[in-house]
Amino acid sequence: MKSSLKVAVEHFPIAGSFTISRGSKTSASVVTCEIGTGNNSGRGECVPYGRYGETIDSVVAEIEAARVAIEAGIDRPGLLAAMNPGAARNAVDCALWDLAAKSTGRPAFALAGLSDPLPLTTAYTISLGEPDIMAAQAAAQSHRALLKVKVGTADDTSRIRAVRAAAPGSVLILDANEGWTEDNIAAHFAVCVETRIALIEQPLPAGRDSALASIARPVPVCADESVHKTDDLSELAGLYDAVNIKLDKTGGLTEALRMRDAARALGLKIMVGCMVGTSLGMAPAVLLAQGADFVDLDGPLLLARDREPGLRYDASLVYPPRPDLWG
Repeated sequence: MKSSLKVAVEHFPIAGSFTISRGSKTSASVVTCEIGTGNNSGRGECVPYGRYGETIDSVVAEIEAARVAIEAGIDRPGLLAAMNPGAARNAVDCALWDLAAKSTGRPAFALAGLSDPLPLTTAYTISLGEPDIMAAQAAAQSHRALLKVKVGTADDTSRIRAVRAAAPGSVLILDANEGWTEDNIAAHFAVCVETRIALIEQPLPAGRDSALASIARPVPVCADESVHKTDDLSELAGLYDAVNIKLDKTGGLTEALRMRDAARALGLKIMVGCMVGTSLGMAPAVLLAQGADFVDLDGPLLLARDREPGLRYDASLVYPPRPDLWG
């Protein structure tokens, strides 16, 4: 049956600003894809990311380039061959999952062969800033079980210690966003041991991963910018202890589920992360994150307003999506 395709760009204000080592932003720009067949339609959302050479215009153009195949009824396996990994394919792939769920009357988790999804403990992100500002952010969120702390400067020691002092009972993850170097990573590792850091995301720039082979890792290290698709994993095993799987990197839930299983087979821990987007973008990731070692799906919590209906968040818990949102 012939399908229809709608593509839209939406902007959602961030509460305050969101800052990492590469810069700040005050709004989240997302691309949504809606695929309809008969009386049913499915939606997916993606967040173009400049670090990977993506823009709103380029992602919209990539989806439009696949319009003929999509409207001809391409399936998810066909989509993996027709589009490259990345944000554009994510929006289309997740729309196809949603469409299949609504067309069959079976929830997406069942279509994926998963058990009934449960609420998950998600991280809440502390933006990069001066130590006192980060400590104030952490103190305000210290009731949360898990905090993800943005670092990535030449000297993060004072920032790490300030956040730990402000949130003594929270589990802390650091995300360096490729901001450390071979010269300062050992010193940063030492303060991470001192402050009981549970995991460090992407300390070194992608492409310099081999340096981790000769560096003692007293704290587990997670690949993020260095891993996009399943085929990347074999080169990272032995250098990293975990991988951060994001739908906007893998190009959708289909490839993300494949990557999760392959990573586990290699003995890697699983973190499921996100870009700053709405509940529509997080919903399929909640399914992927079932059983993950670390979950970072706080995108909607960072927004001044989410789309309606949205995911249910209760303190540190995020609940599975309702069918009227996705899946």
